[in-house]
Amino acid sequence: MIDLHCHILPGIDDGPSNMEAALSLAALAVANGIHTAVLTPHIYPARWNNQQTQLRCELEIFQLHLNSRRIPLQIRLGGEVRLGEDILPLLERDEIPYLGEVDGMKIMLLEFPDKLVPVGNEQLVRHFLQRGIRPLIAHPERNLAIQAKPDKLQALLDLGCWLQITAGSLLGQFGRSAKKTAELLMDNDWVYAMASDCHNADYRPPNLQQGHAAVCALHGQDYADMLVIDNPQRIIGNPA
Repeated sequence: MIDLHCHILPGIDDGPSNMEAALSLAALAVANGIHTAVLTPHIYPARWNNQQTQLRCELEIFQLHLNSRRIPLQIRLGGEVRLGEDILPLLERDEIPYLGEVDGMKIMLLEFPDKLVPVGNEQLVRHFLQRGIRPLIAHPERNLAIQAKPDKLQALLDLGCWLQITAGSLLGQFGRSAKKTAELLMDNDWVYAMASDCHNADYRPPNLQQGHAAVCALHGQDYADMLVIDNPQRIIGNPA
């Protein structure tokens, strides 16, 4: 399986705080059936000042440590980009790490605030699309405004956004409303991919295998494989 959204790089956001914890998390991902992980640190200038140039250095260091421990996890760099006008300067300087590219469009993992869908979001999304960037919206099922009214996503889908749900939502990890909303999004055939969004070994572990099983029970193996194998592979392309 391919994990398009996970926080494993150490010491740069709310993922593991040190190298040992990061390596343990990577080993857990492999044990969970994940062979490739797109590492997606928060790109959130008001809180974590991560940029592509610096993150590529961090990725190379982490790869050396993976090699020394013989942890067979293939890693790539991405970013979880917080929606807001403060990311536009990073966009202009080409400091946004993308997940990959599909049909000539760069794929950006885009995060909304937890409780609302920001006013003006469609304007920013149009700006991204005009620049050849397609947003993949991270864990919409965990957003309180979307839980209350999932139809809020319709305009974004119509513009061309894709949706990525979290495996843990289907497992009840984020509460009943998140689980119900994730299931509804799948019922509507609105989901493009599922990821672990893992942060640590204790309460936010890599659990893509369990999420895959939950999707299998609801929609069958072909649909589950599409969310964690086929569509993620389409995004990341051929192995590096």
